[in-house]
Amino acid sequence: GQLNVLVNNAGFGEMGSILDIDVEQFDRVMNTNVRSVFLLTKYAAPHLVKTQGNIVNVSSVAGLRSFPNISVYCTSKAALDQFTRCIALDLAPKNVRVNAVNPGVIITGFHKRLGMSEADYAKYLEHSKSTHALGRVGEPKEVADAIIFLASDSSSFITGATLPIDGGKHALCPR
Repeated sequence: GQLNVLVNNAGFGEMGSILDIDVEQFDRVMNTNVRSVFLLTKYAAPHLVKTQGNIVNVSSVAGLRSFPNISVYCTSKAALDQFTRCIALDLAPKNVRVNAVNPGVIITGFHKRLGMSEADYAKYLEHSKSTHALGRVGEPKEVADAIIFLASDSSSFITGATLPIDGGKHALCPR
């Protein structure tokens, strides 16, 4: 077979401020969100060069904006955004495109895996409506559709881009 598209969809976070997070937590987040993407991209790139394929990284609005108590997660996703731009420049001469999507709050259960209870998650989703310009949280299909677009020939002149899929959250300054 051949490889035409690589979607790097790794996401892990730890809650806490710089006063609370330990080095092991930092390493877990960075290894999952940055190192794994580097390794997959490094070993997939020669195959993508052969097919003139492309890469779509799944980042986060947290890579574009700063939020309290998730500084390590924000840092990892900002690193992923910069990696996306740098690798896009590395691979553009080989006709391999590299882009990223930056989802806002999407109904996936990610926040529950960070330790939120069902009740806290429900409150968080309700509050998140006010932190997204469109007044709602996103659906997984909306992120998937953006990934499909970036992986398709319809985006053949797009590389090095980070595309917010966040209902305008990146443009707001809510607390």
